[in-house]
Amino acid sequence: MPYTWSVSPEVIFPARYTQMVNFGLPARDVDEVRSAVTDMWLDGPGGWVHEWSKLGARYADDGNPTLAALAYGYAKFPVLADDARRTALRHQIEQYLLAAPSFPVDFERRVLDILYQGSTTRVAVHIFSTPGLPLDAPVILASGGADGHKIDVHHMFMSFAQGTKARVVAFDIPGTGESEIAMIPESREVIDGLVSFCRSLGNGRVVHFGLSMGGYFSAYSGLSGLVDAAVNCGGPVEAAFAPGRTWAEGAVGIIGNLFGFDQEPTPEEMQRQVGPHSLRPLLDRDDNCKMLVINGTADALVPVEDSLVFSGRRDTLVVISEGETHCVVTKWDDTIALITGWLAQEVA
Repeated sequence: MPYTWSVSPEVIFPARYTQMVNFGLPARDVDEVRSAVTDMWLDGPGGWVHEWSKLGARYADDGNPTLAALAYGYAKFPVLADDARRTALRHQIEQYLLAAPSFPVDFERRVLDILYQGSTTRVAVHIFSTPGLPLDAPVILASGGADGHKIDVHHMFMSFAQGTKARVVAFDIPGTGESEIAMIPESREVIDGLVSFCRSLGNGRVVHFGLSMGGYFSAYSGLSGLVDAAVNCGGPVEAAFAPGRTWAEGAVGIIGNLFGFDQEPTPEEMQRQVGPHSLRPLLDRDDNCKMLVINGTADALVPVEDSLVFSGRRDTLVVISEGETHCVVTKWDDTIALITGWLAQEVA
């Protein structure tokens, strides 16, 4: 079971405000919720999940399921640590499926049984494609991160579908959203299964995009040569998992939940769990496919060294934005344009 920890909304809102607005919520509505929230875990007036769910219900009553899904997505933030947040996730999925017929692209939801540790685990995927796209089109496997899941950033996946001649398969990384398993080193096996599914879905060519913690998994698939091309936007690979590394306030509990702890871990417990995630063994090899690596120098969540470590690698483009924050969300339109253009070239 997930756990809660001491964190203030005064810490969360400044760090996430730009993302909330850039990802589609009206600024005035975000400001309204911000002024009402006084506690992250209270299930009642002033509580994070209560105030965001109230906004989601208002959007739903107004017949705007797209905004309702986004609001319920923030209601479940930062982790599914209580019944109210798990209810918010269910509402988010319901509203999202109501919104799907209005999407400018074709949409399909599937739940796959993916091989994992001698058994299977269910992985819900959302598939986006432009109308009339041939069945043998290449596929982009895509995910968000630790707290921005496939529905939360769906507009990005739709833009990939519209800006490339590829089918986009979106999923929640292990430890998040609808995933049934924690993010442990063995959870990379799920990526192997998803890549196999994507190869069977189209013409066999697969490009993997990962945002934030999702970039860890695209770095894995890219460095190992599992896919044909990969984009790591702000993902950790090595420095973030180093001994003595501390996580930014507000993020430490998200990471602990991601890795499967059921109560707040000690620093020693966290390090024992975090250390084995390092991708140094893959960085030491020369098996990578073509890769694009992006981040900002002012990232407070993931050390910029985890992007710079790719500099000089074969077939790898590293784009570092001076003074910009995590995943360069402060210049989001430019970032998406760069990524979409690169993806379009790699699936052509």
